[in-house]
Amino acid sequence: MSRIPLGVLDLVPVPSGSTATDALRNTIDLAQQTERFGYSRYWFAEHHLNPGVAGTSPAVVLALTASATTTIRIGSGAVQLGHRTALSTVEEFGLIDALHPGRLDLGLGRSGGRPTAPTGKSAPATVPVVDGRAPNGLLIPPRFAFERLLGSPRIALQQQLLRQPEAQAQDYGEQIDDILALLRGTYRSADGVEAHVVPGEGADLHVWILGSSGGQSADVAGRNGLRFAANYHVSPATVLEATEGYRAAFKPSEALDRPYVSVSADVVVAEDDETARELATGYGPWVRSIRTAEGAIEFPTPEQARAQEWSDADRELVADRVDTQFVGSPGRVADQLEQLQEATAADELLITTITHGHAERVRSYELLAQEWQRR
Repeated sequence: MSRIPLGVLDLVPVPSGSTATDALRNTIDLAQQTERFGYSRYWFAEHHLNPGVAGTSPAVVLALTASATTTIRIGSGAVQLGHRTALSTVEEFGLIDALHPGRLDLGLGRSGGRPTAPTGKSAPATVPVVDGRAPNGLLIPPRFAFERLLGSPRIALQQQLLRQPEAQAQDYGEQIDDILALLRGTYRSADGVEAHVVPGEGADLHVWILGSSGGQSADVAGRNGLRFAANYHVSPATVLEATEGYRAAFKPSEALDRPYVSVSADVVVAEDDETARELATGYGPWVRSIRTAEGAIEFPTPEQARAQEWSDADRELVADRVDTQFVGSPGRVADQLEQLQEATAADELLITTITHGHAERVRSYELLAQEWQRR
């Protein structure tokens, strides 16, 4: 399976007892290490008001990482368009591309300051899921109701702080159209006025759309002939409908003549299954902090995680994420990743790994790369 590239998705996690400065230094080191291990790309997520996540600005961290690496592609996974403009996005990434041409992925997402009402409809997957399993056995858990997070005071505050007063988020599809036009140098206002972004216009980058369902994001990616990244690690219940929705909407473009899909997975690898399970102990409490809209906590040690009180409701809240995290020896996890790739027909896989210890996190990526290259 080494012909299927592996990439990295980094949230810049802050382990308990450390600082954001430590997390950023660890990120630079991990990017350098995974470049050496043979990973194809290194992406940064965007999150706000989370004590345990330092990845607030993908463009800033990308610029730092680009200067510390030489060959690995770098990108956003994803820039949240709900609180920003097409122009600011193209300008930021144009600046990075000007100094590091040919290495940049501009990943775009809908979340972050979007309207609180659910938008878009998801097309049901046509691949049969029986007893929570895809035909090849991949676990497809029950759907998590993300709408339950929308009434959170913290989420409301985040939207308030991210947007200018009285500002309205632009329609996502229109915003993507504007970004593409600015990059191509074909932008015209409703009055026919041209806009040319320097640097930015003609940037040598790949545009990706990230999505968790077969709704608007998959449709926008498909009809524009863009690359699409589906999030098994965020919404495993809808990964099949997301990839199918994208492929159904796909129209060839100058960038792509066929659909191109990346699928993400949460992974922890160690020399043996028992060690890997110990390293992953903090994952459940960390996901719980996100799902309760508390904001991601600093990633706990296994001892801190075991000391937390858990209820049946807590376990139910995080079950889909915990059950679909791939944890174990290199062989076990590689088998699970092959299963994910087969079920989704992914062209590549995006790996996100969080452990409390930085050395263990680096080792997880190293062990996985070694096993993947043997296959």
